[in-house]
Amino acid sequence: MPAVRLQVAGRVQGVGFRWFVRVAGRRLRLAGWVKNNADGTVEVSALGAAEQLDEFRRLVERGPEGANVSEVRELEPGGEELPFPFAMRR
Repeated sequence: MPAVRLQVAGRVQGVGFRWFVRVAGRRLRLAGWVKNNADGTVEVSALGAAEQLDEFRRLVERGPEGANVSEVRELEPGGEELPFPFAMRR
């Protein structure tokens, strides 16, 4: 099954971004997690069917109302076992 790991920059902390990503991941039945990074970015790791991951990425690129996503960088997936259902990390 394909996996993605993303680093999201912009106005993505303090606007409900992690909650939005967690809801999207659960709605699409993906395994994975989302967390805030100390540098102000948000990191996302997800595993699922290719179609669901494509839709998930579109949602992450848009973000919730109040967010302003300026960049989504694709990182190398870590190969770790991802939690199901989709979770928020601190």
